[in-house]
Amino acid sequence: MGLISFIKNAGDKLFKSEEKREQEKADLIVAHIKKFGFDTSDIKVKVDDDKVILMGSIDTIENKNKVIVTAGNVDGIATVDDWLVVKNPPVVTPPPPEKQYYTVKKGDYLSKIAKEVYGNANKYNIIFEANRPMLKDPNLIYPGQVLVIPPLDK
Repeated sequence: MGLISFIKNAGDKLFKSEEKREQEKADLIVAHIKKFGFDTSDIKVKVDDDKVILMGSIDTIENKNKVIVTAGNVDGIATVDDWLVVKNPPVVTPPPPEKQYYTVKKGDYLSKIAKEVYGNANKYNIIFEANRPMLKDPNLIYPGQVLVIPPLDK
């Protein structure tokens, strides 16, 4: 749980005008999350100016992280306040890291990011797969986009 920052003027352009009411924006974000195949039946979305508040529950940590970046990578959104709870969290010792995020900078590409975070550019596909279905092509990322960076299995 916590507040995750995003680049406000980068991402999918869901809001055709700035004058949309907060509830209309929340409905558009829910539809955007659903578009990627995530179950939103237990997720509540509120929009307060440039902040999205996610509440409720979701099935896995992986899907939680993907829903957060899906909601945050929207033009006009600067932060996501994460209040999502994972249903039936996995019982493992130690628990996996809940999240690690990376904000794409100008000139970045997935293998460059993989080299920076994993020390191996060939591990770019791990980042790509962790961000599907939002990413459809490993070559199509943009500055300001926030990506989930999963831990490496040792």
